[in-house]
Amino acid sequence: MTAHAPAVHPVVAEVTRGLAERSAASRAAYLERVRSAVDPARPARTALGCANLAHGFAACGVSDKLALAGDVTPNLAIVSSYNDMLSAHQPLEAYPAIIKAAVAEAGGTAQFAGGVPAMCDGVTQGRAGMELSLFSRDVIAMATAVALSHDMFDGALMLGVCDKIVPGLLIGSLSFGHLPVAFVPAGPMPSGLPNKDKARVRQRFAEGRADRRELLQAESSAYHSPGTCTFYGTANSNQMLMEVMGLHLPGASFEQPGTPMREALTAEVGRRVLANTGLGDSPVPLGEQVDERAVVNAVVSLLATGGSTNHTLHLVAIARAAGIDLTWDDFAALSEVVPLLTRMYPNGAADVNAFHEAGGMAFLIGSLLDAGLLHEDVHTVMGRGLSAYRQVPQLNDGVLTWVDGPKESGDTSVLRGAGDPFAPDGGLRMLHGNLGRAVIKVSAVDASRHVVEAPARVFADQAELQAAFTAGELTGDFVAVVRFQGPRANGMPELHKLTPPLAVLQDRGQQVALVTDGRMSGASGKVPAAIHVSPEAEAGGPLAYVRDGDTVRLDARAGTLEVLADLSGREPARPSVDSSAGTGRELFAALRGAVGPAEAGAGVFGH
Repeated sequence: MTAHAPAVHPVVAEVTRGLAERSAASRAAYLERVRSAVDPARPARTALGCANLAHGFAACGVSDKLALAGDVTPNLAIVSSYNDMLSAHQPLEAYPAIIKAAVAEAGGTAQFAGGVPAMCDGVTQGRAGMELSLFSRDVIAMATAVALSHDMFDGALMLGVCDKIVPGLLIGSLSFGHLPVAFVPAGPMPSGLPNKDKARVRQRFAEGRADRRELLQAESSAYHSPGTCTFYGTANSNQMLMEVMGLHLPGASFEQPGTPMREALTAEVGRRVLANTGLGDSPVPLGEQVDERAVVNAVVSLLATGGSTNHTLHLVAIARAAGIDLTWDDFAALSEVVPLLTRMYPNGAADVNAFHEAGGMAFLIGSLLDAGLLHEDVHTVMGRGLSAYRQVPQLNDGVLTWVDGPKESGDTSVLRGAGDPFAPDGGLRMLHGNLGRAVIKVSAVDASRHVVEAPARVFADQAELQAAFTAGELTGDFVAVVRFQGPRANGMPELHKLTPPLAVLQDRGQQVALVTDGRMSGASGKVPAAIHVSPEAEAGGPLAYVRDGDTVRLDARAGTLEVLADLSGREPARPSVDSSAGTGRELFAALRGAVGPAEAGAGVFGH
C-alpha cells in the first residue's frame, strides 16, 4: 500500500473479505481457467497452423504480414461498437487508425478483430426495441468472444461507451482473462441545453402545455453533437467505473471527443496494452486485474457518485464473469458508509462536463482513497496501485504526461470531498418485504417522500399508465404497480416514459410512488421508485398477485417493500401485453427463457 492510502475502512474491508470467502471456489476455478491459457514465451498466434495464420493476416499490409509471420511481435485486437447513428459511438470511427499507428511505432501490431452491436436506450425508450436492450449486453459479450476467439491476439482494446455496451464488452473480455485489456472511451459531447431545462419541457409536454415542436427543439438542444450524452446516466456511470477499476487511463473518462488530448489518450492506451502483454516486462492480465477489491471499488464509486441503478445488474453480472459472487447485500452494506460526493443530473443540476471541470475523477478517487473507502493495492492498466489515478493528463509540446490532480474541488455544488459530502450515504438502497427484493435510488428524492403508503394502481405496461394519466384517471394518492416488465417477461425495459406523468402528479401534491420489476436507470429521479423487483411477476413473484386497491407501503428509511393485504388464495395475473414478436423480439425468445433473476444480474450466463 502506498503512503497516500490510509487503512481501508472496516466496512469496506469486511465486505471485501466476505465477498472473497463466498467466492473462493468459483474465483479459483475462474483463475485456473485463465492461467491455463497463458503462454508468456511467445505470441498466441504461433500456436496456429500455417493455413490458419495465413487466413489471419491475408488482408494485412506487407510490414504487418512480416511481423505477424514472425514469432516476436505482439498483436493486439481492437473490438469496437462504432456506428454513426449514435452520438456516443460516432467518434470511435477514427480510433482504430490512431491505435494501429501508435502500436506499430511501439513495436507491435493491431488488427480490428470485430464489431459489436450498440443500441441506444434513448432512441428506443417506450418502443418495442427497448425490450431487446438488456439482452443486447449478453449478445455483445458473445460477439466480443467471437472477435477474440481466433487465437491471434496477445492483448485487446475495447472501444465502447453506453449502457449495455461496456458491461457486455467486459463480460466477453473476461472469458479471455489471460489477456491484458483496456477500455477506450469517446468522451462527452459539449454541454447543451441544461438538463433541468430539458426536464421542465418534458414535464410541460406531459401536461399538454408544450407541443411536439417545442419538445423536439429542447431535446435537440440537449443532444446536439458527437459524444456521450452529458447527464449522469448509465453511459457516464460506465466511464466512471472503468476508470476506478483501472481499465481506462487516468483522466480518460470525460475528455471530450475531437480534441488533441482525446487523440493522445487514444494513442497512449494502445501503447500501454502492448506493454502489458505477456511479452512485456509487467504483464497485467484482465482476469487477475478484476478481482474482489476492484469489484468493491466499483460499487463504492457507484454509490459515491449516485450512479445508474442499472449497475446493480451489470456489476453483479460482471463480477460473476470473473468468478466473484457479488450480491445486493454487498451494495446495501457499502451504501451505509459511502458518502455521496457528486451532484449530477438527475441527482443535481450539473452535467459530467461540470464534474470534470471541478476536479473530476482524480479528485473523486483521491478523496475516496484518503477516506479509506477504496482499495489502493489493485492492478490497473498503469501497473500496480490506484494512486496513479489521482493524476490528470496534460500535453506538453504534444507529449502526454500525468501530473498531480487537484487537492480541492473547483465547484463544491458539483463535487465534494469525503469530509464534506452532500449526504452521508450514496442514496442507493435495497428494499425487502413480502413483495420481494428491490432497489431504490433516493439521492434525488426529497426526504419527505421516502415513505409512501397508498392504494395500488396496477398497470400492464407504461403505455397503460400514460393513457390513464392522459384520461385524468390518476387522482388521489397511489402506488403505481407496473408489472410483467422483468427479464423473463419482456427483457426488462427501462421505463423512462413513466417519469414525466408521475412527476406531474407529485408536483400537484399527490403522494405517488412506483413499484416495478422493470428498470428506470438514469430516469430514477424525484419520484420514489422501487425497481428491479425480484422475483419478477412472470416468475410467479408476489407482484403477480397484487390487485387495484391493495395498500402498498414503500419505506426507503426502513428498507422495506410491503403489500398490506392477504395475497393467499388469489390466482396470479398473466401478462395482457404480448412481447413475444415484432421488432426482432421473436429472435430473443431463447434468452427470455434462459435469463436469471435481477438479483443475479439478469443475465443468461452463470446464474
